[in-house]
This record gives sequence, structure tokens and C-alpha cells, in this order.
Amino acid sequence: MTQAVLVRDATEADLPAIRDIYNHAVEHTTAIWNETVVDLDNRVDWFNVRKARGFPVLVAETAGKIAGYASYGDWRAFDGFRHTVEHSVYVEKDHQGAGVGKLLMVALIARAAENGIHVMIAGIEAGNVASIKLHEKLGFRNGGTFFEVGTKFGRWLDLTFMELRVPR
Repeated sequence: MTQAVLVRDATEADLPAIRDIYNHAVEHTTAIWNETVVDLDNRVDWFNVRKARGFPVLVAETAGKIAGYASYGDWRAFDGFRHTVEHSVYVEKDHQGAGVGKLLMVALIARAAENGIHVMIAGIEAGNVASIKLHEKLGFRNGGTFFEVGTKFGRWLDLTFMELRVPR
């Protein structure tokens, strides 16, 4: 990374950039298994739900631009799972491979610890080697792979789950 990166809480002013990063992943990758791009109202609703539930939404900012974002939310909607979350981290296409994802994840893990989260879950398309390696470096372990459970771009996709007991 040549530019300094600031990881901070997202604001509503960041939502157009978050939308654009999300939509790029929808249109060009298997990181998100949706096939429909979203509008700004969708991201505003998503943001407001996260904030109302006390879940963080973090952004990485460099040179005045949003280089990525990360958040977590409910893993399963039953009381017994209240200390487990599923997270997402997405990096803007021109900043991938520069360490932005790691910075966001380190901050998100720290926030999870502050919020009393016990386990973080990642659902990663099994062919996304870069994301799997990043999670391994951060202490996540492979919890198993489900085969051909999703489809995108006319092909079946496998889903690898990774888990981290959040350090205290």
C-alpha cells in the first residue's frame, strides 16, 4: 500500500461508494451470489438495519476515496446463535491485493471482541483462494465445504465456511 488507509465507521455519505463496490461484485464476481444490482435506497435500508441491530459497518478510506467495506450481521435468526455473526468484506477493484481487506478484517474482529461476539463465520465461494488465504492468516479455520449449493454465471458454486473464535 502506498497511500495511508484509514479504517473508520461508515456514514450515510459512504453509501454510494459501498453500493458501487457491492454492485461491481454482483456483476463481475462470485463473491456475492446475487445477480441483481442494488440502488442507493437498498444500501440505506441495509445500513440502517445494521446500525439498529448494533452491528458495525466499517470502511477503508484512502486518498479521500472508499477502498472497501466490512460488516457483520446475524448468522442465524435464533436466540441461541446471538453470539455468532456472519461477516462480509469487499474491496474496491482497484485496491484489491493491497492489504485493504486485511486492515478491514482486523478492525472488524476487534469490534466483534468489543461487542461480545464469540464466533465469526465467513461463507466464501470455494474458488476464492485469496479470501480463503486471508481468513486463514487471520486465524480462521475451515469448517467445511458444501458442494454445488449455489449458481451464478451459468455454473454451480461450492461454499466454504470458515470460523474464528474471536480472541479476547
